[in-house]
Amino acid sequence: VQLQASGGGLVQAGGSLRLSCAASGRTFSNYYMGWFRQAPGEEREFVSGISRSGGSGYYADSVKGRFTISRGNAKNTVYLQMNSLKPEDTAVYYCAADSSLSFVETGRVNDIDYWGKGTLVTVSS
Repeated sequence: VQLQASGGGLVQAGGSLRLSCAASGRTFSNYYMGWFRQAPGEEREFVSGISRSGGSGYYADSVKGRFTISRGNAKNTVYLQMNSLKPEDTAVYYCAADSSLSFVETGRVNDIDYWGKGTLVTVSS
């Protein structure tokens, strides 16, 4: 699976952005999809995940209630709507595809099947 993330940018605190991740190469609906982020000097961390059907979304506590993950299997795309952004949300955001949903429970960043290139989100105070 090839993943291409887009939608990052510079936004003021309290603002919104929507990230998109377009997938190609394999059957998109076979994969659980997720978003991770990595702030400067920090380790990559789990942000959100979504089931293969799109019926269930999962969130890190730090973004719960502010971010919404969705997917359009017909468009082979996963989205991350980010509202009420905070300066601490500043990071490079990566989309990921995996055959297991275990990354939601464990937050693992190792052994993820496919990673996209990141898109930078900068939130100014």
